[in-house]
Amino acid sequence: MSWITNFLTSSIGRKLIMSLTGLFLIQFLLVHLIGNLQLLYHDQGEKFNLYADFMTSNPVIKTVSILLYTGILLHAIQGLLIWRQNVKSRKVRYAVSKNPNVGFAAKNMGWLGTIILVFLILHLWQFWFKMKFGTVAPVAYDGVEVKNLYFLVAEVFKQPIYVFAYVIGMIVIAFHLLHGFESSFQTLGLNHKKYTPLIKGLGVVYSILVPLGFAIIPIYFYFFK
Repeated sequence: MSWITNFLTSSIGRKLIMSLTGLFLIQFLLVHLIGNLQLLYHDQGEKFNLYADFMTSNPVIKTVSILLYTGILLHAIQGLLIWRQNVKSRKVRYAVSKNPNVGFAAKNMGWLGTIILVFLILHLWQFWFKMKFGTVAPVAYDGVEVKNLYFLVAEVFKQPIYVFAYVIGMIVIAFHLLHGFESSFQTLGLNHKKYTPLIKGLGVVYSILVPLGFAIIPIYFYFFK
């Protein structure tokens, strides 16, 4: 088993873990956005609250959640280790700083990832932790009582500091995705002159539309609710 440990702690192994967990998290973001967009329905939060209750009570979803938290942790740890390794290497640092073809996101993936990690911790504390362990008031739909997470979201996004932080977080995620999307496919060796431009284009569209979709929600609540 030592060869597995050696591989996973090697530079190639770390990049492989980063790619696989990154692609998993990319899929999660899209699913999470689709669920969160139910906040925009004009139904006083019914659809979103029922959705949130399903996501926190269904045993299959709970299992997927464990994989999600594991993926986030692995992605963050491996990202920080790779960043540290690159900082220590003068050769890598020189190449990155002198290569005119390296974009802003590629140069600053370490910093972008760190900001996202801090944002994610605050986000989980503000919503997930308070929903799980806080005193979120219940609401009933057809005799079924669920937690009124919609009310919590509405209260948080009435505060400009949270709206601003959330939108900035989405901008940072957009830059992180802009490089990470294409890079994940490249690390897995999925390069082809016919398909690579398509993957790159899809990555750009995804990196703009998904964070934009998330950013619209706090802006909508602040100005129109």
